[in-house]
Amino acid sequence: MATKRNKENSIAIPAASAAASAPARRKSAAAPRAKHGVKRPTAAVAPGTETVAEVVAVETGSGPAYNEVAALAYTYWAGRGCQGGSPEEDWLRAEQELVAKAKA
Repeated sequence: MATKRNKENSIAIPAASAAASAPARRKSAAAPRAKHGVKRPTAAVAPGTETVAEVVAVETGSGPAYNEVAALAYTYWAGRGCQGGSPEEDWLRAEQELVAKAKA
């Protein structure tokens, strides 16, 4: 069988059999891809299905400031020696403490 050689590299490519044996590939007509982004709910939210954060914000007015909660949660983490624990638990603990101080 005859082969072609390229001067730049020494890869051998069969002359006639490669083009004749391989079928042509086509792209299938697929559905368009969804764009990445925030999906908006299509149905209205049923009453009584609020999240805990929404309930706390409604009960306290505006709730504690983000920076205050972040700073207090950081002190909890630093108090443990910057190891272990859960950031979510620290955050919730800080929010609850600040809400309790605001009510008192």
